[in-house]
Amino acid sequence: MRRSTKLTIGLLAVAALMLAGFLIVPDTGRDTTADEDASDAPTSQLVREDSPRLSEGSSDVVFVEYLDFECEACLSLYPTVEELRAEYGDRVTFVVRYLPLHGNSVEAAQAAEAAKEQGEFEAMYKALFDNATEWGHQETSQRELFFSYAEEIGLDMERFEQVYDDPATTQRIEQSAADAEALGVTGTPTFFVDGKPLEPTRVEDLTNPLDTALEG
Repeated sequence: MRRSTKLTIGLLAVAALMLAGFLIVPDTGRDTTADEDASDAPTSQLVREDSPRLSEGSSDVVFVEYLDFECEACLSLYPTVEELRAEYGDRVTFVVRYLPLHGNSVEAAQAAEAAKEQGEFEAMYKALFDNATEWGHQETSQRELFFSYAEEIGLDMERFEQVYDDPATTQRIEQSAADAEALGVTGTPTFFVDGKPLEPTRVEDLTNPLDTALEG
């Protein structure tokens, strides 16, 4: 399947989820993306020094996704983001920020942060999305499953548990959510390219800003 077809399917899936009420956002009366009057987001809030990176591109172009690992729309667009990374990952820096909105979202982010401490953020990022139907939307803590993913990745489990349970880890996740609020981000997924919020409804709404930024 060509990239454009995959991207279109992903975007249509998000639209369907929004219409069906599966894209959970706070009841603020605002859009699920960054505020329309937002221009360039402050760099210090959009990307912090400790924000997880999926890739470090060769240019200064930065693609940011605010996500919730338990979000149905994020899961639907996960293959799309992987396609973007495959095409642009050597040139564009892909950054992940957290906006937990579901029952196990914070613990999933804790697992990602604990893996990041051992240089394995990407592996946990993929494990969480690839196994989302196994742990997502459960009424009880999925800690044991998250720890099993860490074992499968081959992490030092003592270190993993220490970081997972460290209050500083929760504080980093809370800081990410606070940054989202300050930036006007009210739902997931929300994307930025070089500080500019995107409202994708078609393939070109994601690829054109990247191409333009790279050409600039």
